Amino acid sequence: MSDLAPTNWRRSAKKAERTEIPRPKRGEGQWALGYTEPLNKNEQSKKDDDPLNVRERILHVYSKRGFHSIDPADLRGRFRWMGLYTQRAPGFDGGKTAMLEEEELDDEYFMMRVRSDGRLLPAATVRALGEIGQQYARDTADVTDRENVQFHWIRIEDVPAIWATLDAAGLDSTEACGDSPRPFLGSPVAGVAKDEIIDGSGALAEIKRRAIGNPAYSNLPRKYKTALTGHPSHDVSPETNDIAFVGTVHPERGPGFDVWVGGGLSTNPMLAQKLGVWVPTDDVPDVWEGVTSIFRDYGYRRLRSRARLKFLVADWGVEKFREVLEKEYLGRELVSCDSPPSPTGHRDHVGVHEQKDGNFYIGIAPIAGRISGTKLIELGDLMEQYAVAGARLSPYQKIVLIGVSPERVEPLAAALDAIGLPARPSYWRQNTMACTGIEFCKLAIVETKARARDLVEELERRFPELDTPITVNINGCPNACARTQVADIGLKGQLVMHEGRQVGGFQVHLGGATGLQANFGRKLRAHKVTSEGLDDYVTVVVSNYLADRTEGESFAAWVARADEELLRGEKSLEATPV
Repeated sequence: MSDLAPTNWRRSAKKAERTEIPRPKRGEGQWALGYTEPLNKNEQSKKDDDPLNVRERILHVYSKRGFHSIDPADLRGRFRWMGLYTQRAPGFDGGKTAMLEEEELDDEYFMMRVRSDGRLLPAATVRALGEIGQQYARDTADVTDRENVQFHWIRIEDVPAIWATLDAAGLDSTEACGDSPRPFLGSPVAGVAKDEIIDGSGALAEIKRRAIGNPAYSNLPRKYKTALTGHPSHDVSPETNDIAFVGTVHPERGPGFDVWVGGGLSTNPMLAQKLGVWVPTDDVPDVWEGVTSIFRDYGYRRLRSRARLKFLVADWGVEKFREVLEKEYLGRELVSCDSPPSPTGHRDHVGVHEQKDGNFYIGIAPIAGRISGTKLIELGDLMEQYAVAGARLSPYQKIVLIGVSPERVEPLAAALDAIGLPARPSYWRQNTMACTGIEFCKLAIVETKARARDLVEELERRFPELDTPITVNINGCPNACARTQVADIGLKGQLVMHEGRQVGGFQVHLGGATGLQANFGRKLRAHKVTSEGLDDYVTVVVSNYLADRTEGESFAAWVARADEELLRGEKSLEATPV
């Protein structure tokens, strides 16, 4: 690894003679501008040893000698490139999150993140994931909003056996975390949707073939998130990814992909900017490598808080970014094309839908992605019993079953209901997401998964006939893993004062959205709710919306015009029946 940075810098620096590159007033650790010496401990660790090399140490040293043999630099750094984080030790409340050092919160067990990268998972693969949950993870399994499956309670001694099971099933955990190309988002209905513009599955598979496990991309300034969809609903949240390929139609050249760059949320949210180009499917991997290489070579490495691609795009501007991409990395100009129209509404594919071949796909909704090893095995069994072609995970913590013959739809839907994975869930169950939360995450301040389940059940009881979707995204800390800023009701976990003491609660964002109404919503000044009072708060706000909305008005549109006292829950209107 120590030789890679200077090599990349020399290549880029030679090219950069032809293009004027913006230079910050202060050095930001950009390799291509000559700043190749590490400026923080994370950069030093990556220079000391390519994080991909830790795989061999896990297989041949740590798994045999146990947790206490692990080098701290591997444990809290390079292990992430193998999809492994230490999980939060039990007994530490949210008040300890910011007070204790990371190692003080470490448990001797791991979270393992398994990437699916938009792949169609056959029944045997789904069953293999369930077996991992049952045998090695105390029956845990969560579907995440990056189309992963996450397991908890993983012992280092069991990692080689888990990897062998994943390898046999065609899956892996490589670079599922770390400063690397994180798991890719692909359309869950790629290749089968009746209204699909273009199927990009082959391009996504080629990107993975080129990128994952490749040292050329294993030392990026920070995490790097990719999404690709050819569906007109833009069903992979392209606005919130570092790079996204979005299906478009050129008036003369036909279907292809626009390129969006610089999206990301967390504590400094930015929506991706659109290049306004047309890229044919075969060229998508080349463009991905070009954009990724810009991030590697010019991305900021001095401060971790500014090391995402969105900051570089914001500083350069999208026109300069495109110029550098074309001149210094692709060696050709991209075809200009108006960006595709943005959709309205949600895009998770839950429910029963006809495919273009006459078969059906069925989207099912575990509450906030929480499932289990046992339930995955049951799902795999049902997939085999009803001859389902495969399953894809969605960016909304859902599962979409592909290729169900017409005569099997209703029997399968009934069988899914019986195992607690309904094909026609309530709007509350369909539209609620939650991150891992304090149960396992060392960054979290509050509980999320169980709180989401309880909230869904209570809202189903209070609003059993809700006639319009309202998204609720619950996050355990400010990092926005559950995309709180683009939800109708976004809840950011924090400690709040209640009756003279600190308790778990949430800062409230209202009216966020992606698509045509993309925005980060209204953050009500100094407004927080306790976790205990969340059910009542959401009830009042939703009731106010139902009472005050105009014909066809969405929740986000209502929030934009509503009086603040209605949003704070300080005034309650009488809702009309729903």
